[in-house]
Amino acid sequence: MDRQVLKKIGIFLLAVIFLCIVVFIFSNYRVLSTSRKYIYQNVYDVPPAQTALVLGAGVKSNGQLSDILRDRADTAIQLYRDKKVAKILATGDNSTIHYNETKAMESYFLMHDIPSKDIFLDYAGFDTYDSLYRARDVFQAQSLIVVTQNFHLNRAVYYGRSIGMEVYGVSADKETYRGILWFKIRESLARMKGFFDILFHAKPKFLGTPIPLSGDGQHAIITSTTP
Repeated sequence: MDRQVLKKIGIFLLAVIFLCIVVFIFSNYRVLSTSRKYIYQNVYDVPPAQTALVLGAGVKSNGQLSDILRDRADTAIQLYRDKKVAKILATGDNSTIHYNETKAMESYFLMHDIPSKDIFLDYAGFDTYDSLYRARDVFQAQSLIVVTQNFHLNRAVYYGRSIGMEVYGVSADKETYRGILWFKIRESLARMKGFFDILFHAKPKFLGTPIPLSGDGQHAIITSTTP
């Protein structure tokens, strides 16, 4: 292979790398800049909304919530007790019969005296985008407070605002989490994906029969169908 061909290949590769860097920087800037003003560090300052949307995270083998998820659940409980929200919508992964983030959260909420009628469960919130999309289309939320850690809040609020909901975010950070650096690195890449999800109007994996938050969570039954 002659030098001219190698030079063209090198220039092409450099152009691709440069383009990827530009897209990465722009998408992160877009997500962060458009969501920042809707994020609050404590429950006292966040505006009231219909529901707290608690995004799923790890559950231990014994059914207990991981530290990250417990802090999210505790923050949602505080929002409910302070009358910032009237409902709690727990969303997470229930992809196998042996792993269920939403039921674990429900048990935790009930143990802390949250009435079952005010707890709604989304078993198909497989990722952040699906959770926000389904909150709007399945649970018919018009306003909500996303409850998650700081590293995750911007993207969640960006999703919700971009699809037309009145969305605020409140930090659930109550400690320094193990592996937080990795979470932040992964999130910077997820923001780039999130930018394209909104740009190309991506659909969630499942939708289903509407379950209005104005109803009774105890009697809510999700019937998931492909969109």
